[in-house]
Amino acid sequence: MLAALKPAGKVKPDLLVGLGEADDAAVWRLGPELAIVESVDFFPPVVDDAWTWGAVAAANAMSDIYAMGGEVLFALAVAGFPREMSKAIIAEVFRGGSEKVAEAGGVIAGGHTVVDNEPKYGLCVTGRVHPERILVKGGLRPGDRLFLSKPLGTGVITTAAKDGHASAATLAGAVASMLGLNRVAADVARESGAKGATDITGFGFLGHAGEMVKASRAGISIVAARMPLLPGARELAAAGHFSGGMKRNRRHVDASFGRDLVIDPTVPGDLVGLLAESETSGGLLFSVAPERARSVLDAFRRRGATCWEIGEVVREPVIRVTA
Repeated sequence: MLAALKPAGKVKPDLLVGLGEADDAAVWRLGPELAIVESVDFFPPVVDDAWTWGAVAAANAMSDIYAMGGEVLFALAVAGFPREMSKAIIAEVFRGGSEKVAEAGGVIAGGHTVVDNEPKYGLCVTGRVHPERILVKGGLRPGDRLFLSKPLGTGVITTAAKDGHASAATLAGAVASMLGLNRVAADVARESGAKGATDITGFGFLGHAGEMVKASRAGISIVAARMPLLPGARELAAAGHFSGGMKRNRRHVDASFGRDLVIDPTVPGDLVGLLAESETSGGLLFSVAPERARSVLDAFRRRGATCWEIGEVVREPVIRVTA
């Protein structure tokens, strides 16, 4: 919807990233070596536990700062709750968000709440980044190697869980992934000289990868067999436990790319569905020069984190999925 807005007045030279080239967050330059990164995100509960919902929503909101290569400074809570909702439950939501921001090295500095029939919670996050080290969706370069810092599957698992079809262990795996910060991924991407990055959330892998392709005017070629998946996600996808967002995402990518979306017919349909399924607090998708690829995986291992090399950037502005 923000695409309907047009920058008003004179161009602000210190607005390095804004409505002109839509990205994961806005960036405003304060000086030669410092810029502010700003983003806001909130959503209804994705799990039943109040603390976990607050923490996941916070991790998801801060992910936009990491997707720009930034560091989290502080955040303002943004929330709406039904009038009859227990104050104890609301307090747990706020506590979950606050503790997750603290884990990121930041602090909740305030916020705003309203009465709303459907509960919602999230953050307006402020971070910092060096103006010359900003990661943007338009930073893909032909020949770069593509990396993904979290497995896919949170969307199909949480959808199945709402209907009682996901095991406790499968849901616990998805929750653990959603609670994970993209802090290490942002650090490694910056250190590795990455220019292009985004986080995988509501538009699914194909949707967000497509945004990078459009912005970069370069394409991606990924290997389906290399895509990391959460335990149980593939089985639930095969059983058809997709959210409504999956079909909307797939239609949008199909309409945007047409023949430039090339999916090998031998790639199973359930796996294609997982590529289009909405994710919550997903990983960073970023690219680095081929000579740095090995050092990326080594850097993640040294930090006790995971990452997967899933493909490469190609010259033609296409999305290609091979088996």
